[in-house]
Amino acid sequence: MSQCRKRCKRQLTKVARYFYHFLMGTLTQDSVEDDFELSTVCHRPESMDKLEEQTKFTKKELQVLYRGFKNECPCGVVNEENFKTIYSQFFPQGDSSMYAHFLFEAFDTNKNGSVSFEDFVFGLSIILRGTINDRLNWAFNLYDLNKDGCITKEEMFDIMKSIYDMMGKYTYPTMEDDIPREHVESFFQKMDRNKDGVVTIEEFIESCKKDENIMQSMQLFDNVI
Repeated sequence: MSQCRKRCKRQLTKVARYFYHFLMGTLTQDSVEDDFELSTVCHRPESMDKLEEQTKFTKKELQVLYRGFKNECPCGVVNEENFKTIYSQFFPQGDSSMYAHFLFEAFDTNKNGSVSFEDFVFGLSIILRGTINDRLNWAFNLYDLNKDGCITKEEMFDIMKSIYDMMGKYTYPTMEDDIPREHVESFFQKMDRNKDGVVTIEEFIESCKKDENIMQSMQLFDNVI
């Protein structure tokens, strides 16, 4: 494995830590700006001013995120293999590989097999700072695995099972194997309003907004990443 990829793995696990340091004021703006101006990367992101206009992050937040993303990752992008390895460190009690695959696909909006800093902050901006509609649209895209504009029962099951697999038996020690399927049946019946066997974006958003439990489950995206 190349030295660059090893550094990417180590550094991306520190992104949350940089958030903490930022909130505590232990990273100075000057040092972050210097890193952005002087760094040499294979992929250079757009200017912080432009990203500030395109996202719901402040310039300082973007600078800290960028430092965390590239400090030891001069290649400037992450592929799916590295993404899965990084994600598994947050969920050692289960198998996060399939959910990480789905999440990577959602972040890789250009479908080029890699996630750049822009991809990362655009997705994070929606998940953490977006409106309810923004978040639900992003969630719908996550569930719509083949991107045909609707969610089938099998697609919903694949996502749901990947979440249970990721959380592991330690989290759900007495859970029966058919529980994910039962939950999907319940959710799908609520969402498929016209009973045509698929859930459209309109049905998805309307159902989620009306169901308190589903709305709470949407908030889990804040904690998963």
